[in-house]
Amino acid sequence: MTDLSFIHRYVPATASGRPPLLLLHGTGGNEDDLLPLGQILSPGAALLSPRGKILENGMPRFFRRLAEGVFDEEDVKTRARELADFIAEARDDYGLAAPVAVGFSNGANIAAALLLLRPEVLAGAALLRPMAPLKEPPQPDLTGMPILMVSGQLDPIVPIDEATRLADQLTAAGALVKHEMLPVGHGLSQADLNLTKNWLTTL
Repeated sequence: MTDLSFIHRYVPATASGRPPLLLLHGTGGNEDDLLPLGQILSPGAALLSPRGKILENGMPRFFRRLAEGVFDEEDVKTRARELADFIAEARDDYGLAAPVAVGFSNGANIAAALLLLRPEVLAGAALLRPMAPLKEPPQPDLTGMPILMVSGQLDPIVPIDEATRLADQLTAAGALVKHEMLPVGHGLSQADLNLTKNWLTTL
C-alpha cells in the first residue's frame, strides 16, 4: 500500500484483545519480511509493516549509518519523527490502537529511537538485537512502558555493552525493561520467538 507516507502492508485483526503489532524489518528487508513472524508471535493481531525509506547499496533501512555500528544521529531523529507521523496516520486510517513495535536489528534501533523521541505512538516494544541509536538521548517519560530486549551473546554486530546501554537509558526513563541474553549470534532463533511470544501474552 502506498496511500500513506510509507510503503507498507496492513493485515487486519482476526482476533480481539491483542494489540496491533508494528513490524520493523532489518537492513535489506521490506514490508513483507516480518509478516510471517508477526502471525507466529500474535496470531490474529492486526499487523502494520512499513518499508524503510533509506537505501544502502540498494537495501532498505530505516535510517542512514556512517559505518557499521556508527549511526547518522541527525538522520535517526528525522526518520524516527517521520515514522511516528506515519504511525499516527495509519492508526487514524485503519482505526488502530497504539501498536507494540516488534523490530529486528535496524528495525529494533528505529523502534528504540521512537521510544526515546516519540514514545506516545507506541504501547510497548520488543527489540530484537538492538543497540542504542542515540549517544545522548533526551529522557522521555516512559513510566510503565513494557519493553522486551533480546540480545545475542555471540552477536558479531551488536556488542553487549551497546545493548546494555540502551537498556539502562530506557530503564532510567521509567520503562519496564526485560533484557534477555541468549547464547546466539545476530540472527533470530526459536528462543527469540518463544520469548517474544510469551512476553506479548502478558500485555
